[in-house]
Amino acid sequence: MLPEQYYLGIVILLFALAITDLVVGVSNDAVNFLNSSIGSKVASRKVIMTIAGLGIFTGALFSSGMMEIARKGIFVPELFSFQEVMIIFLAVMLTDILLLDLFNSFGMPTSTTVSIVFELLGASVVMALLKLWFNDNPDADGVLAYINTSKAVAIIGGIFLSVFFAFSIGTIVQYATRLVYSFQIERAKSWVNQVFFSICLSSISYFLVFKGLSGVSFLSQACVAYAQEHAAALSGGAFVFWLVVGRALTAFQVNLLRVVVLFGTFSLAMSFAGNDLVNFIGVSIAGLESYLIWRSMGVAPDAFMMDALSEPIQTNTILLVLAGLIMVVTLWFSKKAQSVTDTEVKLGRQHDGDERFKPTAFARFMMKLFQHSNAYLTARLPERVMHKINARFEPVAQALPEEERPAFDLVRASINLTVASLLISLATSLKLPLSTTYVSFMVAMGTSLADRAWGSASAASRIAGVTNVVGGWFLTALIAFTVSGCFALLIEWGGVPAIMAITAAVFYSIYRTFRLHQHRSKKG
Repeated sequence: MLPEQYYLGIVILLFALAITDLVVGVSNDAVNFLNSSIGSKVASRKVIMTIAGLGIFTGALFSSGMMEIARKGIFVPELFSFQEVMIIFLAVMLTDILLLDLFNSFGMPTSTTVSIVFELLGASVVMALLKLWFNDNPDADGVLAYINTSKAVAIIGGIFLSVFFAFSIGTIVQYATRLVYSFQIERAKSWVNQVFFSICLSSISYFLVFKGLSGVSFLSQACVAYAQEHAAALSGGAFVFWLVVGRALTAFQVNLLRVVVLFGTFSLAMSFAGNDLVNFIGVSIAGLESYLIWRSMGVAPDAFMMDALSEPIQTNTILLVLAGLIMVVTLWFSKKAQSVTDTEVKLGRQHDGDERFKPTAFARFMMKLFQHSNAYLTARLPERVMHKINARFEPVAQALPEEERPAFDLVRASINLTVASLLISLATSLKLPLSTTYVSFMVAMGTSLADRAWGSASAASRIAGVTNVVGGWFLTALIAFTVSGCFALLIEWGGVPAIMAITAAVFYSIYRTFRLHQHRSKKG
């Protein structure tokens, strides 16, 4: 059992780890909202980063309702003592930093949501097994009694289903949009741009404002209830409003697609912060709340059960503001964020070039499968129809050198951002920690497939890249569960010396990966 005087130190350590987790987490997740704007070269990098930073800071204020996931979304708090809960939280934070930093160093996007969920699950399962082993709670019905199985299954199922839905919806929406626009964007009629502009912005506004209000910690419930009750009328008004704005901007010869991409960058950054901030600071805030509750009761840490964590608690707005500021600063200065973004942009670019991933046997098999499936379907359409469809998907030749060319055009960037924002914001409104990485990455891959970006020369390499990233996601879950459980076991048995040793090892690993990334950057 840990000495009582050490628990304040654990809370302080949890918040130091939360700051570190914010840095490594944003470095990984920046790809989610920077991919489309940077890939399409919609504006200068400074403009893009400024808009994304404003979105992150705003979204941090919308994330209060999501904090309950860390406290009671995975385990049943009333069956764990204060001491056990603090061990779980500490094991989770140490694992999260170690895992995310490792993926960042190799430029691979992974899911902060999957990592935090499986870390909580792994540490909780180990602590439950220890309780059963020592028979502290003979009435418990096995390990499952300690886990919020219904919520955990819903979260995990939602995360992995998002891969299928994000890819499918991204592909369908992009295909339909390209049939309307073709690659000759400048030839589109003004009314087409205006309607597209209004649909994108009103859809994003609906989910970000009307559905996201329930997470705002400083807004009265009366305002939230009014917005949700009149959501249909307000969204209809938003469509008309953006249509009028679009017509006005057209009169001033403003490129509406650029506005959509920049607004979408803001909205997706806001969705990311609103949905994913819990992954970085939710556990530390839950640790602080647990400590304050325990101190007020004056009960031994191994005897005080954490029933209070089941009650709804509103997160302090000041903590959200500070977290938002740290995330914005990290976004501007993180070199690892640029590496992760570069991976996704190259996998979705329209033109061929140097491919990072080498084709595998599985990738070649999938490429042939897609080719045969496409040939089978197109053979059943009239030749005249196929000729018209193919004409819509004929890319525009560009004279610019590869390093100066956009990876894809503004139409695809708009769809990437709009579809991803809608899916993530919907999950946030339902208080489900959907994986923003899974959604953003799979939407981007779906739109690139619909745009026929994977040509015969690059398809096998692109598929190999996607399978590497997706394989890394499953590896994330396995590593997160295992390492977090091992850390919880070591802390339970080793006490304070184990905490010091694990913490030192984690920060040494961060230092080593930082040096490795510096070396790889200079070499590349």
